[in-house]
Amino acid sequence: MALFGYDYQTRRRREALALFLIRASAVLVLAILGGILAFIFYNGFSAITWDFLTQFPRDGMRAGGIFPALLGTLLLAVGSLVIALPLGFGAAIYLAEYARPGALLTAIRLGISNLAGVPSVVFGLFGLAVFVGVLGFGRSLLSGSLTLALLVLPTVISSAEESLRQTPQSFREAAIGLGANRWQAIRQVVLPAALPNMLTGAILALGRAAGETAPIMFTAAAAYTLALPDSVFSEVMALSTHIYNMATSGTHIEEARHLQYGSVMVLMALVLGLSLIAIIIRARLRRGRQW
Repeated sequence: MALFGYDYQTRRRREALALFLIRASAVLVLAILGGILAFIFYNGFSAITWDFLTQFPRDGMRAGGIFPALLGTLLLAVGSLVIALPLGFGAAIYLAEYARPGALLTAIRLGISNLAGVPSVVFGLFGLAVFVGVLGFGRSLLSGSLTLALLVLPTVISSAEESLRQTPQSFREAAIGLGANRWQAIRQVVLPAALPNMLTGAILALGRAAGETAPIMFTAAAAYTLALPDSVFSEVMALSTHIYNMATSGTHIEEARHLQYGSVMVLMALVLGLSLIAIIIRARLRRGRQW
């Protein structure tokens, strides 16, 4: 009995220690995140005004606002999603519903996994060589959107495929049992059931596209412009490259330090806002399909 009691007490102590370490890890992560956010907020809050959000930069980006960079970021992110969404969803439907196990499917999955691990600067160089150079789109909104679409495509495919695979097989069997063919079962039953999680992954990919720097710098971004884009072949400013330029270029970097942190705050708020939209959309779609 003493031996069993000793083993029980030992297990309880180990369990308590493990729980303490897990909680400490969570608290540490939250503390680091809170410290970063507090540091950015402290240094950049003074820059956040209505004029800062609606005006153009001026005086060598030492004054003025970030409106063209904010607009350019939204256009690039939405443009990339418009391109990546149909391609990613189509590939996910094929992989989850039609592809047969074998060497080809293994090769496709390996390619998607490797593509997801490629550094963003490589995508930027690819976009510079192909979209800007070979295809002749130049440094433009179109080149940047295509490059960002390739960057987020593995994320869109993986999240959409996983969402489709999580849909119960009984949904497919019931639809086919009622006389639907395979595509009708996928389109009318499987896709509506998987759509909330598919859109969540897509919008999270949109948030990643909004925060990228290297692909935009190589393919789309102008360091400074007084003109808003009027076509897909126009150069655009972007928040990520605007922050980089303010922090590394010019002779009065310290004078614009609060504007740099203010731009970082806006970019973080944009990414967090997109994530919040994803959560709201998923919740509403899930409520909408409840009986």
